[in-house]
Amino acid sequence: MNSKAVVVFSGGQDSTTCLFWSLKQFDEVIAVTFDYGQRHSLELECAAAIAKELGVEHHVLNMALLNQLAPNALTRDDIDITENEEGLPSTFVEGRNMLFFTFAGVLAKVKGAKHIVTGVCETDFSGYPDCRDIFIKSLNVTLNLAMDHTFVIHTPLMWIDKAQTWEMADDLGKLDYIREKTLTCYNGIIGDGCGECPSCKLRRNGLITYLNRRKVKS
Repeated sequence: MNSKAVVVFSGGQDSTTCLFWSLKQFDEVIAVTFDYGQRHSLELECAAAIAKELGVEHHVLNMALLNQLAPNALTRDDIDITENEEGLPSTFVEGRNMLFFTFAGVLAKVKGAKHIVTGVCETDFSGYPDCRDIFIKSLNVTLNLAMDHTFVIHTPLMWIDKAQTWEMADDLGKLDYIREKTLTCYNGIIGDGCGECPSCKLRRNGLITYLNRRKVKS
């Protein structure tokens, strides 16, 4: 069995949870981070620091063309974080995951890896169409055909909510690590973040829900 995996890794809560999950599942793990001109370079620094601390091979790929093609609130300070009429946030980057997973697939094949791991989720996905399970399955088939390689894309968080993601982190023995060292905040604050942006609210609400459940069980 090919037990080498490439993890699409941003240094945030979800991808770091997936990184720890992968370290338990596979013999060898490689992390890949994409620099697409995100507002805060701290995200790249955070990902690099975590990978270094865990002794994980880490690659940063330049995807600056995304900012040229699809200006959005994640890459531009002059665009506010809002929702359109369909409920899609201005943080959505058109084509981002399609491009990220394609390049992750190229890296995986070059590195001799069969497995690709991503933290996308259809339960708490903010309406992003490229976080849906049907998209991942479709892209998996396309990558296999395009590169004549048998990839398996793993989505450990696909059908769980943020509270359950915190539970997974706790089960992995990494809840405090993920809470303190990851960057999810749209305003670039590590750990519990600003507490005001949509990402921080989702993360905090999930944590509170999980900690309350854990307290009841104990």
